[in-house]
Amino acid sequence: MIEGNRVVEIRDGFVGEGRIVDLRDSFVLPGLIDSHVHLTGQQNPNSRLEGVTQSESDQAMVGARYARRTLMAGFTTVADLGAPNESIFALREATRRGDVPGPRIIASGEAVSIHGGHGDVNGYREDIMHMFTSESICSGPEDCMRAVRLQVRAGADIIKITATGGVLSNTAAGLNQQFSDEELAAIVAAAHRMGRQVTAHAHGVDGINSFLRAGGDSIEHGTYLDDESIRLFRREGVYLVPTLMAGDFVARIASGPDNFFTPAQTAKALEIGPRMIDMARRAHDGGVRIAFGTDSGVSAHGDNAHEFALLVQAGLTPLEAIQTATVNAAAHLKLSAEAGRIAPGMPADLIAVGGDPLSDVTELERVQFVMRGGTVYREE
Repeated sequence: MIEGNRVVEIRDGFVGEGRIVDLRDSFVLPGLIDSHVHLTGQQNPNSRLEGVTQSESDQAMVGARYARRTLMAGFTTVADLGAPNESIFALREATRRGDVPGPRIIASGEAVSIHGGHGDVNGYREDIMHMFTSESICSGPEDCMRAVRLQVRAGADIIKITATGGVLSNTAAGLNQQFSDEELAAIVAAAHRMGRQVTAHAHGVDGINSFLRAGGDSIEHGTYLDDESIRLFRREGVYLVPTLMAGDFVARIASGPDNFFTPAQTAKALEIGPRMIDMARRAHDGGVRIAFGTDSGVSAHGDNAHEFALLVQAGLTPLEAIQTATVNAAAHLKLSAEAGRIAPGMPADLIAVGGDPLSDVTELERVQFVMRGGTVYREE
């Protein structure tokens, strides 16, 4: 039973007046959580041009479209980990107010990154890059603490950093550690003092392990984790967000006839993409906590649920895969009181599918019913 925007009771049958939503032939689940999206854009052949031609207002409008698409796919909560501050914070508030249909948004805003690294403007003329360099780009411990504090002031719910190089930066600077150990320690300490978690984009093992030793809260991607990484994950209780769809997408684009990546991007995509399933399998076998995240915006928004099939391919059971996008992701984002379960007092975030996802996890790619905060957005 739902009153307003919350579940008030769970019981057999129905007594009293109210609207009945008949889902007796469906499988009902909590609204799903995607712990890694980029709502204000989506990779395409014009992405690099859009980066210097679209205003933050343009990107907010693009984000409104993708927020709705994500909600209709059954994802009632997302963490947006990298977008212009003005656009994503405006979109977050618009969905919170109900002005724009979309999921609950936890937003980092702009990533804290090093000068010249993944997350900084790259691959354009120097004068253009200077114009577009964010205040979240830093060098040295003191400067990196400044960047964290500015992001918190701007409205960040969580701090995202790029601890290593990345695929889609147009630079051949590699995939290894970017920040110094001292910078990582300063970032984590500054964020924690201000009540914010820190999550790190990290591919190379040196960056993964240095961030974990610095007390970071979660790792995005984790491509080259090793036995020491697994030991650190388990010791600290840190979550891994594997983003397998991103690896699958960049490998397919880079190896296909319509590759629109630059040569530097292509080389990294072909290196990383094929490794990510094995990475997730190794992490799962090693007892690492896994939370669901797709990096959508690299892959297509609305296709988020395909990540479940990739997690099962990596060795998770369908139940374990579903838990990554419900109780695990809620715990990872410190939202266990607001998401990931159906229980009295919880927000009425519910979805339904026609078949049993424990028998066929791809049923989650065919969502038939979506309720967020007691409002029905999809009903087939």
